[in-house]
Amino acid sequence: MKKIIFLLSILLISNNCLAAGSSNDGATKIDLYKAAKKLVLRAKKLEKKNKIDKALKLYSKAYDRLLKAYKKDKKNPDILNYLGYTLRKKGDYEKGEEYYLLGLQIDPDHKGINEYLGELYVVTDRIDLAKERLSVLKNCNCEEYKELKEIIEGKKQSKY
Repeated sequence: MKKIIFLLSILLISNNCLAAGSSNDGATKIDLYKAAKKLVLRAKKLEKKNKIDKALKLYSKAYDRLLKAYKKDKKNPDILNYLGYTLRKKGDYEKGEEYYLLGLQIDPDHKGINEYLGELYVVTDRIDLAKERLSVLKNCNCEEYKELKEIIEGKKQSKY
């Protein structure tokens, strides 16, 4: 009887492990997003070193991963934020703006989206719209507010 219970418990444990291992939809979404975010952060560092071509390649790779993540999770404003960001960095302001606006439909107070969309508006010479994004951030006492405010006031240059 002990052998039967032992064998049954092993079967149950192994089935649970297989189920946990094979159900990686959630992990894939997270992994794609995390991998893309790492690429974006690396690209930002390259940009600061004025290695623009290398940065653009990383933004493109990040964009591809983010698109895959978005297909699996259409309700994640962070994915939409970075989709907009990577496109903006590549110079596709129109499509980048579309992703930012989709993200704001999910989370109107998203700090990153409001800052980056405001930066896009500055670059595309729509200062009034940039100031609207700034007003959303005014009470957050956050870095996003300070960054966008400096860019709008011209104290800090936004490359794109």
